[in-house]
Amino acid sequence: MIKNVFADTVYVEVIVDRVEPENAPFVKDELNHMVYTRFKGRVVPKDQAGSQLRVTYTGSTFTPLAYEDGYVTRYRANIRVRFDMVTKQGRITKLINAVHEADIQASSLYSSALRTEAIRKGLDKALDEFLAYVSAKGMLNGKQGAGSK
Repeated sequence: MIKNVFADTVYVEVIVDRVEPENAPFVKDELNHMVYTRFKGRVVPKDQAGSQLRVTYTGSTFTPLAYEDGYVTRYRANIRVRFDMVTKQGRITKLINAVHEADIQASSLYSSALRTEAIRKGLDKALDEFLAYVSAKGMLNGKQGAGSK
C-alpha cells in the first residue's frame, strides 16, 4: 500500500520551530526510523532519492486542564506539524494537529522535562497519523491502478 505512494529511496528533511530546537534530532531520528521500518525504504541524499519528505514542526501550545494547590496537574499539548511529500504520484501536503493529554505532579521541578516529553509524544502521534494517511493514499492509488487494467 505504501509502495504505491513512496519510492524505495527517500530523502528526509526536518524543519523545527526555532523556539524548540531540542526536538529536531528526535523528529529526524523518528522519521528515518519510520522510513526504514514502516515504509521499508532507505534514507538517502536528496540527489539519490525517488521520494522526498519534508516535515515542519511549527510549534505547540499547552492548555491547563486541572490544578492542585496552584500547580497544573493535568494539561493538553497541541502539536502542529506539516508534512510535504514529493512522490511517484506528485506532491502531497498534510497538516496535522496532534493532541496529547497527561497528568503532571504538582511541582514546578519537572515541568520543563515534561513539556519536552509531551511534545515528543505529540510528534509521535502526528507521525502515526501521517503514516495512516499515506497508507490510505497508497490503497486508493493501488485500487485505481488495479481497476484500470
